[in-house]
Amino acid sequence: MNWETAIQKFREYLKLEKGLSQNSIDAYANDIAKLIKYLEANGAKGIGPKEVVYPHLRDFIADLSEHGTSPRTQARVISGIKSFFKFLLKSAIIDNNPTSLLEAPKVGRKLPSILSVQEINSLIDAIDMNKPEAQRNRAILETLYSCGLRVSELINLKVSNLHFRMGFIKIDGKGNKERLIPVSENAKTEIKLYLKNYRAKLSSIDAKDEDVLFLNRRGQKLSRVMIFTIIKNLAHKIGLEKPISPHTFRHSFASHLVEGGADLRAVQEMLGHESILTTEIYTHLDRDYLKDTIKHFHPRAKIEDQME
Repeated sequence: MNWETAIQKFREYLKLEKGLSQNSIDAYANDIAKLIKYLEANGAKGIGPKEVVYPHLRDFIADLSEHGTSPRTQARVISGIKSFFKFLLKSAIIDNNPTSLLEAPKVGRKLPSILSVQEINSLIDAIDMNKPEAQRNRAILETLYSCGLRVSELINLKVSNLHFRMGFIKIDGKGNKERLIPVSENAKTEIKLYLKNYRAKLSSIDAKDEDVLFLNRRGQKLSRVMIFTIIKNLAHKIGLEKPISPHTFRHSFASHLVEGGADLRAVQEMLGHESILTTEIYTHLDRDYLKDTIKHFHPRAKIEDQME
């Protein structure tokens, strides 16, 4: 089997069985493309997936490192390559998995940037309420922070999945996994105002987006880029210098819950994390918060600072 056919079958598997987004599928395919390009440039042109052996992969990863690829990126590429060959083995396309001895470089978990409650309030307050899209943007920011959504989950949120009487919204998350998330009174209020004062007044709504909650002025689903732009513009307006994106609201949602003493399993459920190890990063954020609190307010800590 040639690379093109194998990759196409892998794409179908990722879409149909794993339920991954198109962006994720493309990322996996790009990892494999990097391997193919390396093989073709280093004396292994013409070999197919069946002929790949461990030394090929070992040398490929070494080449990434030599060209300055970060350990984190190397680990991601290795993960993609491992998934590909594991699929080929499972599908009986290959007899042996050449990635079984392949090890990813150790990478420390990068702590995400988070916003304080005051910074979130400042961003929301910076929205110019004289603009027609203002109420929509307030509802977007409140929903991101109140529910800890991924940007893809936000732009695909359906009107039919708002269960305000029960106090929940239903989310179609990664891998088509559904989850219920409690929604705050603030978010409910802002969404209701948006539905009444913006969405209901649109001259037309695209047929395919009739059930989509957040729409642009043409009655179409918002893009991921549009959400990024809204947030970046507000951050610039208030002079916020830290890196910020829609995902920053998700990190802030989780971190503030953990700081407040929320059960980690409950936070995991609300975020839709498959493994609690992913959620545990917010306990590290919480510890940093505690360290900073001690450093700034504990009298002995101040004495030690003066001695240094």
